[in-house]
Amino acid sequence: MKTLANLVKEKRKEVNLTQEEFAERAGVALTVIRKIEQGKENLQLEKVNQVLKMFGHVLAPVSDKDL
Repeated sequence: MKTLANLVKEKRKEVNLTQEEFAERAGVALTVIRKIEQGKENLQLEKVNQVLKMFGHVLAPVSDKDL
């Protein structure tokens, strides 16, 4: 299973955007993108979902049984 950091970084690179360009398009601060891609754990769910929506994803709870 991919980590959130890997998913965002890979998707951003697929669309050939720098962190700065991606932050601007997602409507979040550059620090949000950097924190996500660095795997930081103190992230605001609203900001994470704002970033993930760029790729048609959202962060949601998943049962351990489904992993």
